[in-house]
This record gives sequence, structure tokens and C-alpha cells, in this order.
Amino acid sequence: MSDSTNDTTPRSGRCAIVGRPNAGKSTLLNQLLGQKLVIATSKPGTTRSSVLAVFVSDAPPTQIAFVDTPGLHRPKSALGKVLREEAQLGLEGADVVLLVAEMPRPPKAGGDLPPVIGQEDQEILELAKTTGRPVVLALNKVDRLKNKALLLPILAELGERGDFEAIVPISALKGVNLDALVKELRERLPEGLLYADDFLTDRSERFFVAELIREAVMQKTAQEVPHGVAVLIDRYIDEGPRVIVEATIVVEKESHKGIVIGAGGQKIKDIGIAARAQIEAFLEKRAHLSLFVRVEKGWTSDPTKARTLSTEIEGS
Repeated sequence: MSDSTNDTTPRSGRCAIVGRPNAGKSTLLNQLLGQKLVIATSKPGTTRSSVLAVFVSDAPPTQIAFVDTPGLHRPKSALGKVLREEAQLGLEGADVVLLVAEMPRPPKAGGDLPPVIGQEDQEILELAKTTGRPVVLALNKVDRLKNKALLLPILAELGERGDFEAIVPISALKGVNLDALVKELRERLPEGLLYADDFLTDRSERFFVAELIREAVMQKTAQEVPHGVAVLIDRYIDEGPRVIVEATIVVEKESHKGIVIGAGGQKIKDIGIAARAQIEAFLEKRAHLSLFVRVEKGWTSDPTKARTLSTEIEGS
């Protein structure tokens, strides 16, 4: 293995980011890229489609093609199965796997911390190990641990497991220790550069616009609604200084449609205002956004509809 401190050889490769829902994978990727590319909310299951995004550094020359995958968990619906398959596909072709786990919250009444690697983390780890690629652990949300003296024994215990080639404590939200994480990942990449200097992602602008609308819905609606929401882009016209977008918000219950629209249409108006602001910031141009709501009853339980609505963004 090379000494990352002195190694100036150009290196690039794919890094699959895996972990439980809400472990902070998308927040971490956005911090590494220095811009908001993937949506991140406090609600589990926000990420539905794998997104490839390239981190670039010149000192030393580095390209890390991160693949942000949906949170892995035991599927309870057709949609859950689709998302698990999407995450597993994200592992294919990876040169290194980054497992993001979170520091448990210290018990309020004192006592021992819960294990860092719980049962779901262990299942994800076993899946990652089937790739035969090195696994690096990013221990996220370490700022939860107020007594920093407790961190060293936790890291030592994780190291004794022998499952990880490197363990890096980080705070994705605060950007803490991300340089150290990049160094550990870079060490494990092949030599040479793969991507053009201006290549950022494999997804289209339409994809990210649909995701930003879905993020606004998730942030503005009740807990049960977001899990049954999809967004389809019906019309997308780029006029240069502005973009015209017509999109349909798909929900699985009539009651959810009422929640999304809100009394007197106020909720859908709030969603539109929030989404438009994010779209304009992302595209760096003005946006005209029109939103509609449609019911597809029980779509998350229908294998065909779940696959279509969770992975496609083009309306009919």
C-alpha cells in the first residue's frame, strides 16, 4: 500500500457509499463535493436512486467517483425491494466501499453506549464484503460524543474486528475530518485518471429537478406522506436565462393528495416556493414551476409501479 502522505501519483476509481437509512451518506457526499447535488432530509429513505458524482482534487491528482446508494434495510414493501436492489447495483464495479455508520446517541440516564455496528450495519457490512473490495468505515456524527476521551476505545474496538481497512471518525454535517477520509479512500484507488475535468455526474438536470421537488414535499408534509411520494417531470424547457418545469407529484392515497394540496392550496404553494428556490440555486437561473398532484393507489406495494415511479422521472 502506498504512503498517502508522499504519493503524488494520479489516482481515480469508484467508491460505493453504503449504510443504513439516515446515516448521513447524502450529507457526506454533498460536503465532499462542496455543493448540494443529492437531496438530504431528516427522514429515512430519502435517497431512492443511485447517483454517481465525481470528487476532484489537484493536490495530489485525484478523482473519486462516489456512488450514493439508497439506505440498506430489510425491505417491507415492493418499493423497499426496489431500493435494496438499487443499492446492491451501486456496489458493482466499486474499487472501494465506504460504509457510513453513525455514532449512537449517549443514553440520557448514563450507562454504556449502544454498539456502533448494530445488526443492520453488520448485514450491510457482510454485503459489502462480498464485493472483495476494501471496506473503509466512516464513523459519522462523532460530535454526539461530548466526552472525546471515549472515542479512542471505540475506534480501538472497531479496529479489533478486522473488518475495515481504515476507520475515520467524521462529522459530515460539520465537515470534520473529511480530508483524512479522502486520503484513506485515495490510497485504495487504481493509478490514472478516468474522467474529463468538467465531468460531475451521470444524472441529467431533469433528474435533479425532480429530486429537489420531492425533497420539498418531504420537508413540508407529515411523516407518513413522504414514503409514498414520487415526482414525474411532464415538461422541461430550457430557455437559456430561465427553465420552465411542469411536474406531477404522485401519492398513493386520496388523503395524501389532500395533505399535499393543503387548505385552499396553501401547502402545494409552499412546496412550490421551496422547490423553485432550490431549483434556481442549483441551475443558477430563473425557474417557472407548475405542480400537479395525482393519486396512484398503493403504488409502493405494486412491484411494477414501484420500479417505474421510483426510478423514472419522465411523465407520460
